[in-house]
Amino acid sequence: MRLISILICIILPLLAAAPASAQEEKSPDVKKIVMEHLSDSYWWHIGTFGEKNVTVYLPVILHSGNSGWHCFSSRHLAGGASFEGFSIAAEGKYEGKIVETLPDGSQSRPLDISVTKTTTGLLMNSAITVIVILCAAGWYRKRKATDAAPKGFTGMIEAVVGYLVDDIIRPCVGPGWRKFAPFLLTVFFFILVNNLMGLIPFFPGGINVTGNIAVTFVLAFAALLVINISGSREYWKDIFWPDVPVWLKVPVPIIPLIEFVGIFTRPFALMIRLFANMMAGHAVILCLVCVIFVTAGMGAVVNSSMTAVSVLFNIFMNCLELLVAFLQAYVFTMLTAVFIGMSQEGKEVAKTYERQ
Repeated sequence: MRLISILICIILPLLAAAPASAQEEKSPDVKKIVMEHLSDSYWWHIGTFGEKNVTVYLPVILHSGNSGWHCFSSRHLAGGASFEGFSIAAEGKYEGKIVETLPDGSQSRPLDISVTKTTTGLLMNSAITVIVILCAAGWYRKRKATDAAPKGFTGMIEAVVGYLVDDIIRPCVGPGWRKFAPFLLTVFFFILVNNLMGLIPFFPGGINVTGNIAVTFVLAFAALLVINISGSREYWKDIFWPDVPVWLKVPVPIIPLIEFVGIFTRPFALMIRLFANMMAGHAVILCLVCVIFVTAGMGAVVNSSMTAVSVLFNIFMNCLELLVAFLQAYVFTMLTAVFIGMSQEGKEVAKTYERQ
């Protein structure tokens, strides 16, 4: 994150340094380009080939209190058009969202369960994750335990799973690790596939799914449920009646209140860490690409030198983001395993697993 912050501090002044004459020559709107990539939308723009824009228009599903259910293609709303009384707000608190124009001229937000670009990417990446795991699992169904170890793709998946179980899940969770291994492995591969697909600059990749805070919120909320629902008696005792001086618990429950807030701050930290790292990486890469076009009006020498710098930094950032994709999946899984292990502390829990 410190390196990304330094790069942002270097890039933004360069983008703002373009003279007025250069900006008048249809200089790209860097902010708009970055925000369009990071934000969600009702269609998926694949690319522009010559003068033709290739876009996948996704289904819009709405429920209005006045006119009931509506289902149509987002093509009808492209270019600021209105369809069946619905349009995409260009400004205000509903900017970028579908709103309904009422007879009195006011606008309201209908129930919106449309399939957006992020939703499409999420479904595709989830399918890829399932296919990857099932393909590896299919090898074991056709083999015996005495057969030679798998090679190639299946061998790679086995190595990753073995590493996660031996170095993260088992030591962090403790005696009852088998119960939580499926959840933790699913979290790791789900985040990893979404991170890697977001780095692919062409269809069907390029959607920054894990850079959407709604996605990381659901992951963190799932971790919150698993951690606390499976918590032992000792875990809850340490929260509401910790082993501290009584005056810190009654009459004002200072420590219990702090421990209770900690139940939510841990998953919150997981959510923000994953979201911020993936969003920042994509923003920096896009800003570096825009440097080439922003400096186009500054002359051949400046533009060629800045193009070379942009390409080199882009190669570096993409390699760094490839590392971050693995690292963020690893960190999220490891911290979730640690928090689950903390909730399993207690002699009763240990004895229960020892009997099993």
